Amino acid sequence: MSLNSVLGHCRRWAPKSLLTRMLLIFFLSVVLAQGISSIIWVKLLTQQENQVLISNANHIANSAASTANYFKNLPAKFRHIVLDQLRNMGGSRFFVSLNSEKILLNPIAESQQKALVTHTIQDVLKQQLSPNIAIHVDFSHPQELKVLNNNTLLTDLPPSWASYSLLIDNLNPPILVLQLELAEGEWLYLAALMPPPYILDDDDGIPSPQLTTVILSTIFLLLFSYCFFQWQAKPLKRLAVAASDMSIDLDQPPLKEQGALEIVTATRAFNHMQQKMQRYIADRESLFGSISHDLKTPITRLRLRAELLDDDTVIDKFNDDLDELEIMVKGALQTVKDTDIHENITAIDVRKLVHKVCEIYPQHHRIIGHYVAPYRGKPLALQRCLSNLIDNGIKYGERVVITLMDINNDLHITIQDQGPGIPEQDLPRIFDPYVRLHSQEPGFGLGLGIVRNIVHAHCGDITLSNATDGGLLVKIVLPRSPLE
Repeated sequence: MSLNSVLGHCRRWAPKSLLTRMLLIFFLSVVLAQGISSIIWVKLLTQQENQVLISNANHIANSAASTANYFKNLPAKFRHIVLDQLRNMGGSRFFVSLNSEKILLNPIAESQQKALVTHTIQDVLKQQLSPNIAIHVDFSHPQELKVLNNNTLLTDLPPSWASYSLLIDNLNPPILVLQLELAEGEWLYLAALMPPPYILDDDDGIPSPQLTTVILSTIFLLLFSYCFFQWQAKPLKRLAVAASDMSIDLDQPPLKEQGALEIVTATRAFNHMQQKMQRYIADRESLFGSISHDLKTPITRLRLRAELLDDDTVIDKFNDDLDELEIMVKGALQTVKDTDIHENITAIDVRKLVHKVCEIYPQHHRIIGHYVAPYRGKPLALQRCLSNLIDNGIKYGERVVITLMDINNDLHITIQDQGPGIPEQDLPRIFDPYVRLHSQEPGFGLGLGIVRNIVHAHCGDITLSNATDGGLLVKIVLPRSPLE
C-alpha cells in the first residue's frame, strides 16, 4: 500500500467536527502524559523496592548463616530439643526443621525481584558458610509450601508451630525457603517471610492501584474536557448555523456575542457583515420600488398625451408600447414581491409540503419517495416554487411524477410531466424574464425566473431538460446545511 493511499485512509477516517478533534488530541495527550509519568513512577518505585529488597535479603541471609552455623555446631542429640523449644515458643524469624531429604517445592513464577533476592542470599551464604554446603533458595506459595517432608503442607501444622508467623490474612505473600545440606542426608530447612515490600508474582508492570488511578483520572479529565469543549463550541456552532441560514434569510436577528475571545471577535464581525448586507438590500429594494412606482406617473401622463394625437395608428402604437412598459413594471414588482419572502427558516417536511401542493390535483400526480429528512428552509417560498412547477407541469403535460430523494447531503426533487417538452433551442433562455412559449396563456413570463430565484436563495440549483421517454424533466438540488 502506497503512502498516498495510507494518508487518504487516514484523512477519510479522521474526525470532522472541531469538538471531536479537540477531544481526540486531548485524549492522546492525557494518555501519553499519564503513560510516561506512570512508567517513570514505576521505574523509580522499582529501584527503591529493589534497594529495600537487597537490604532485607542481606539481613535474612546473615541470620540464616548464623542459624546454620549454630545447628551445625550443635550436637546432634540436642538439635531436636532446640527445635521443639523454638516451635513451642513461636514468633521466631524462621520456621526451622531438620529433614532427611531435600523437599521439593512448587516455586512461584520467575521475576526480576525474585532473582535479585535469591542471588543476594546465595552470595551471602556462600561467603559465610563452607563452600561445600549445598544451598537452595526459592519462594513458594503458603498453600503449596511443603515442610518436614514432601508430604506435609504448612497448612497441616498446628498454628503455634509457624502458621502465625508465615501466614498473613488477605495477602499471603510467597514464603522464602532456604535448604542447606549440613551433612549427607541432613538438610537444614529455613522458611521465613520477607519484610515488606513483599515479592508478589503479579508482574513488573503498573500496580493495580496506580493503574486504577490513571484510568479514573483520565476518565474524569476527558469528562470535564468534553463539557468544557462543548460549552466553548456552542457559540461556534451557532455562528456556523447563522452563516448557513444567512444565505436564505438575511433578516435573522444578530447573534449573541459570547464564548472565547476569538469566537466573540468572529461573531461581532459576522453581525457587522450581516448589518451591512441588510442595509444594502434594503436600500436596493427601496430604490427599485421607488423607481417602479415613479414610472407609473409618466406612463399615465403619456397615455393622456397619446389621446391628444390625431393619428389613430400612432395612438395605437403609443398605447402598445405603454402597455408593454406597464407590464414590465408590474412584472418587476411581482418578481421582487414573490422572490423576497420574509419568513423564518424552519425544518420542512418536504413530502408533506408536496402533498399539500398537489391536493388540488388528486388525479394528476404521483409522488415517489416514502421518506426524506427534514429540510431547513423557507416553507412559503418553497411552496410557491413547487406550486409554479407542478401547476405548469399539469397545465402543459396533464400529469406529473414527483420524486423525492436524499443523495449524500443534498435533497433532490424531480418533476416530470407528460407534455411535449420544450424545444431544445428555447431551453437556454427559458429562465429569462418575460420569456413565454405559450403566448395565448395569461401571465408575464416570470414564473420560472421566480422559481430559479427561490432555488438560488436556498443555495440550490435547478435544471430543465427533455426526458428521454417524453415530457419535461425538472431537477432541483437543494444542499443541506453541514450541521443538519
